[in-house]
Amino acid sequence: MTIAEIQEDIIDEFSMFDDWEERYQYMIDLGKTLPLIDAQYKTEDHIIKGCQSKVWLHAQMNDDKVEFTADSDAIITKGIIAILIRAFSNQHPKAIIESNTDFIDQIGLKEHLSPTRANGLVSMIKQIKMYAIAYQTQLN
Repeated sequence: MTIAEIQEDIIDEFSMFDDWEERYQYMIDLGKTLPLIDAQYKTEDHIIKGCQSKVWLHAQMNDDKVEFTADSDAIITKGIIAILIRAFSNQHPKAIIESNTDFIDQIGLKEHLSPTRANGLVSMIKQIKMYAIAYQTQLN
């Protein structure tokens, strides 16, 4: 699936819920399904700067696609990174770089986060794109 198709699926899933309490619960559930990050990557080098909670993000290339794993010490934040990993993991670096993140606004996520969590969300997206840029540079 393309990034845009995955993002559409996420938008559709979030539209099934009537209120944000249900959406938060869904995000928490998504966080619980996040594949575990290897303990060796839960280091300072992998912490996303700008997040209120600790968020570890690791990326590696696998068959010309970037594969992400992550974890967080906060359940909502873990749900947020789970959504981002679902959208961007196992995609070509160029596709990640060129993709937009409008789906975040369309599900209403940014407006329902505290300012510090919203800043963390921006930092997560920025780090995902930075990994993609680094891997795309290696491919060129």
